Amino acid sequence: MLRRDPDDLNLPNSSATAVRAQETRVVHRSCSLCEACCGLDFEVEGDRIVSVRPDHDDPVSKGYVCPKGIALASIHHDPDRLRTPMRRRSDGSFEPISWNAAYDLVTEKLLAIREQHGADAIALYIGNPITHNHGALLMRHGLTKAIGTRNSYSAGSQDTSPRFAASHYLFGSSLVVPVPDIDRTQYFLCIGANPYISQGSAMAGPNVKARVRAIRARGGKVVVVDPRRSETARDADEHLAIRPGGDAAFLLALVKVVVAEKGLHPDAEKIATGWPEVARRLERLSLDDLARSCGIERAVIERIAREFAAAPTGVCYTRIGVCNNRFGTLATYAGELLNIVSGRLGVVGGSMFPTPAFDAAAMAHAGGMDGHARWKSRVRGLPETLGDLPAATMADEIETPGEGQIRALITYAGNPVLSVPNGRRLARAIESLEFMVSVDIYINETTRFADVILPPAGCLSDDHIDLVVPAVAIRNVVRWSPPVVERKDDAPHDWEILHELALRMGGGPFGMPALDRAYRIGRNFGWKWTPTSTAALLLRLGPWGDKFLPWSTGLNLKKLAAAEHGIDLGPLKPGVQHRMYHRDDRVHLAEKPFLDGIDELAADVATPPAADELLLVGRRELRTNNSWMHNVPELVSGKDRCVLYVHPDDAVRAGVGDGDVAILESRVYSGELRVQLTDEMRPGVVSLPHGWGHAAAAPWQRVAGSHPGVSANDWTDDAPVESIVGQSILNGVPVRLRAKEQSAAA
Repeated sequence: MLRRDPDDLNLPNSSATAVRAQETRVVHRSCSLCEACCGLDFEVEGDRIVSVRPDHDDPVSKGYVCPKGIALASIHHDPDRLRTPMRRRSDGSFEPISWNAAYDLVTEKLLAIREQHGADAIALYIGNPITHNHGALLMRHGLTKAIGTRNSYSAGSQDTSPRFAASHYLFGSSLVVPVPDIDRTQYFLCIGANPYISQGSAMAGPNVKARVRAIRARGGKVVVVDPRRSETARDADEHLAIRPGGDAAFLLALVKVVVAEKGLHPDAEKIATGWPEVARRLERLSLDDLARSCGIERAVIERIAREFAAAPTGVCYTRIGVCNNRFGTLATYAGELLNIVSGRLGVVGGSMFPTPAFDAAAMAHAGGMDGHARWKSRVRGLPETLGDLPAATMADEIETPGEGQIRALITYAGNPVLSVPNGRRLARAIESLEFMVSVDIYINETTRFADVILPPAGCLSDDHIDLVVPAVAIRNVVRWSPPVVERKDDAPHDWEILHELALRMGGGPFGMPALDRAYRIGRNFGWKWTPTSTAALLLRLGPWGDKFLPWSTGLNLKKLAAAEHGIDLGPLKPGVQHRMYHRDDRVHLAEKPFLDGIDELAADVATPPAADELLLVGRRELRTNNSWMHNVPELVSGKDRCVLYVHPDDAVRAGVGDGDVAILESRVYSGELRVQLTDEMRPGVVSLPHGWGHAAAAPWQRVAGSHPGVSANDWTDDAPVESIVGQSILNGVPVRLRAKEQSAAA
C-alpha cells in the first residue's frame, strides 16, 4: 500500500516526525468541518489534544469559532470511532480484519461484479466531508474513472446541483459562483439561507452575525426571506415569510418590477447576452399570480424591488432553501438575474467573483469533469450535474433489474440513509446489494450494511489545504495547515485508501488513462505521488502563484506553509470577464433550461395553492453539520432539538399541543415525533431538522443512540424532483399532522 514520503515537500511540520515531541505545543490549523474554515489553535501533549481554541490571529475568522470546531478533539478521541477495518458477519455484527485482508476482499468482490455485470453495476456515494479533504477530493476523479461507472452520487446532488447547473449555463462553469460582498454592501437580500447558523454556504465568511450587524450599523438594510423566522431573520430589519417553493416566483417578480420601473441597468447589456428572450418570457408572468404563488403581497414585492434598486450597493444571496424545491435551478438563476439587471454583478458591495489561489473551476474544466446532462440515469432518465446523478434515484437503480443495475456500492464519508429522500426505502435497497464497502470512521445508519468498512486515520493527523472553499470565500484567502497529531497503528489517510482502491481497479490518481499508466510504471521505480504535491503545482500555476519563476513574488507552498495563520490576499476584485468560461466571455441569460423553466413556472403560478396545505421544510442548527457529529456529547447536550416546529394555528387544527407526541404523515411514511409550538413558523409550514434518526446505529454509536431523534427524510418523497437537474425536493414536502390516537383503555 502506498505511503506518503514525509519529506517529499520539505515543508515545516508536514511530516509525522514533526508531532513526536511530548512537550505541550500549539498547532495552528483551519477547521475542516464547513466552508467558514475558521482558524483554530490546538493545544497538544504527545498524541493527546488537550484543548481547541479559536485562533485570534487568523486573518478572516479573527478569533471566531462555532461549537463544532471546538468539538474536533472529541471527534478525534471518540472511543466509538473505528480504527481498524471491519468485516460484517452474517448476523449483522462486525469483526476486525487486517488492512491487507480488507483490501483483498474488496478488490475480489468489485472486480468480479464489474466483470460479470459491467462498470455501471458499481455505484459511488460521496458525502460532503470530501469538500474539506484535499487528498480525497483530488482522488475522487481517479477512483471514479478507475471503476468506469456513471453511477456516481453525492451529498451535493441533494442540495447544490441547482447552484452548479445555474452557474454552468450562466458562466460556463459549475464552479464559478458569485459571492455576496457582505462586508461592503448596503442592502443584503438573503433568501433561503440562515448564515447565522451555516456561516455562509457558498459565502464562506466566519462570524456572519457580526458581518450582518455591521451592515445595519453602517446604515444599510438586511431583509431575510424564509418560511421560518430563523436566527438570521430575527436579527434582520425585515423578515418575509415566503411560501415554500415560491422563491422563483418571488425573485422573478422582483426582476419584473426593477426592469419595469428602472429599466435594464446599462452594465447588464455589457456583461450578458440574451436579455430580450428572457424579457419576452417574463411578459407572460403576472405579478399578481407570482405574488399569490409565493405568498408575499404584491405591494411588498414592489417595495422590496424599489429599495433594492435604489440602494447605493446591494446584493441578492440565495442558497440551499432556494435549491431544494421544484424550481430550485430557476430560482437560483433568478437570484443572479436580479443582481445582473440591477447592475450588482461584479461590483463592490454586490455579487462578486473570488480569485481563488486554487482554481477549482479551472481544474474541473481541464479534467473534463464539468457539465450538465451529459448522461442520464437508467431508470428515470434524470440528468447528471458536475458528474453526479441525483441521489433521489439511487433506490430505483438498485431495485430495477436489467443491464446497469447497481449491485455494489462504495460510500465515502456519507450517510445516504439519513440524507436521501424516502430513507427507509433506500435502506432496504442497500441491504439487498451483493456487496458494499464504506470508507468511514463510524458504523452508522448506512455503513451498518457494508460488508467491509475501511476507516481512515483521523483527519487531524494529515496536512490540510482548503482547495474548494477559496472559490466561494468573501475574501481571497489561502491556507496550508500542518498535522496536529501523529497517526497511529499505520492507518492510511482517506486519500491513501481511495488511491489503493483506484490502483487495484486498474486506474490511478489522475483519472486520465495515459497519465495513470505512466504513473503506475513510475511507481514501480519509486516515484511517489501525494495530493499535496499536486496542490503545490496548482498553487504555483494559479492566479497568485509564482509560475516557477525564481524572481517572482508569487506564492508557492513553502511560502504558504511559512504563514502559519494563512494569507489574506485581500477583498474580492471587481469585474466579470476574468471568471467567465463561455467563449464570448459573457454571461448567458437565455440558455434553454432557463427559458423552459420560466414557461413551466408560468403554468404553475396560474393555479392557486391549496388553502389547507401543510408543507414540511428543513432546519439548520449551530451544533449540527453532519449526522456523525451527533456522537459528540457536547454537541447533543441540553434540550431535545429534534422536534417538529408547528405554528399554533396549525396545532389547533391538528388537535396537538406543545410537547405532544403527534403523527406526521406523507405519501411515503407515517411516524411519531414530538411537537414544539412556535409563532416563528409561517402558518401552513412545519419544520424538522436534518441528520437525526440514530436508533439503528445505537449499538455502535452510544451517544447518538441515546439521542436518536427521527430522520426528516423518512417523510421526504423520492418521486417528485426538481424540474431541471432532477434533485430531491427537500423543502415543501406535503404532509398531514394529527394527534396520536389514544388507546382504548384511555
